[in-house]
Amino acid sequence: MRHKVAGRHLGRETGPRMALYRTLVTDLLRHERITTTEPKAKEVRSFAEKMITHGKDGTLHARREAAAFITDPVVVERVFGELASRYKERKGGYTRLVKVGPRRGDAAPMTLLELVK
Repeated sequence: MRHKVAGRHLGRETGPRMALYRTLVTDLLRHERITTTEPKAKEVRSFAEKMITHGKDGTLHARREAAAFITDPVVVERVFGELASRYKERKGGYTRLVKVGPRRGDAAPMTLLELVK
């Protein structure tokens, strides 16, 4: 039974799956848009929104939590500077999913995950 088991496993063990999430979130916050498969994008969206919310909070504890998840210190500074000021009046929904069609090699559903302006 799958009681209280949340999230997608994506065919990976916990360590590699969390490393994938961390790198995808870091790349999304660095470049403001990434193209990935739909299940990965739907999972990464929640982590990215939590990081932006930490940036809006601006406390030392929030900064340390963000730095523990985001793999690049420059991106952490960007979250707490530029992105926090951009979204200070917005109460959530910092990301957008746009379906871009199937991948050519294996027909996996691809999605553009981007930050809302």
